[in-house]
Amino acid sequence: MEVRVSNQNSWKRCSLTQNRAPYKSHTKKGLFLLFIFAFLVFAIFNTMDYSFKPVLPSNTMYNKVLNQISYYYVVVEFPSDRENKTNYLAPLPKANQQVLQRTTTTIEISVTAESTVTKHISVDHVAYPRNYHFILDEPDTCHQQNPFLVLMVPVAPHQLAARNAIRSTWGNESTVQGKTVMTLFVVGLSGGADADNVQQQLQEESRQHRDLLQSNFVDTYANLTTKTMVIMDWLSTRCAQATFGMKVDSDMFLNVENLMTLLLAPNTLQQNYITGMVMWNQAVIRNQNSKWYVAEEMYPDPNYPVYLLGMGYVFSNDLPNKLVEVSKDIKPFNIEDAYVGACLKRLGVQPSNPPDPSQFRSYLEEYKRDEFLRVITTILNSPQQLIEFWHDLKTLS
Repeated sequence: MEVRVSNQNSWKRCSLTQNRAPYKSHTKKGLFLLFIFAFLVFAIFNTMDYSFKPVLPSNTMYNKVLNQISYYYVVVEFPSDRENKTNYLAPLPKANQQVLQRTTTTIEISVTAESTVTKHISVDHVAYPRNYHFILDEPDTCHQQNPFLVLMVPVAPHQLAARNAIRSTWGNESTVQGKTVMTLFVVGLSGGADADNVQQQLQEESRQHRDLLQSNFVDTYANLTTKTMVIMDWLSTRCAQATFGMKVDSDMFLNVENLMTLLLAPNTLQQNYITGMVMWNQAVIRNQNSKWYVAEEMYPDPNYPVYLLGMGYVFSNDLPNKLVEVSKDIKPFNIEDAYVGACLKRLGVQPSNPPDPSQFRSYLEEYKRDEFLRVITTILNSPQQLIEFWHDLKTLS
């Protein structure tokens, strides 16, 4: 018995030893295949550009809107104010879209929510407006009203108080000196945490007032150039029959009566005409801590061409289409009014000094009724201030 057991164990040991040979062979083959697979994965990932991945809230109406327009966005942090950085959503065009000019800017992107770890990446700012389309639109309003003058007001999506203040003051001036005036507000997409609610409110506001235009760029300070060019695109494609247009900021007091007097003057041209507060020989700001910083690769010249200060400038309505077309060949940068100046320079259009330059004011130190009756534009501090000043001017005039 002992010998048989010993022989049996010896047979088992021999069998196990013999059976190990195929296992070793299979193991070598598996390791080889695993190595090949890992190498292929590594090669694929090193040849792909995966820097920009969609960073979007899931299962929200805002996400659905972005999916409908087939755009990708990344959460970025522009270092224009190092003490108070702000998160934005920056648009990236679809791969199959024609983008004739792009500008690459180094920005900082937050990697984690808990820390301030940052990486430098590049994002394309696309100014050419026909890479975008309108989500909220009033395509027939110019055909219905046939305006002489269209006031285009760029405003942030959440600034309902500013829009309502304008609607109850100078934006309510629909007929001035026998000419039809129309006011429209231009917004982009909200990039905040409350984007869903803001979008719903905008849609309801649009149904109520029929004066809201929304395009599918993200509404940030860095995208003001795109916003301005979208305004020009709308005027050229939806409202070419108007005689004049005006880009006027939402924090402005506008004396439409004085503006109409200027436009109806016999020496005011109706072609290649643009006027406002003219800026000459303005140096490009290279200080990275400045709100108006422009990198040298975005705009290499040390000085800007002649341009109109963006708070409010008026133009003959033949210019919007010309500006849109020439913008295809003008590298975009983030100072919107200077960018328009660069487009005008390429067109060979010289901005005109207004007959009375003091009518286009930046700030008036205090409210003086006689001065407000004389100006065309000036900056105010709040929507409530606009309402108060307008009420005083109208009730005592």
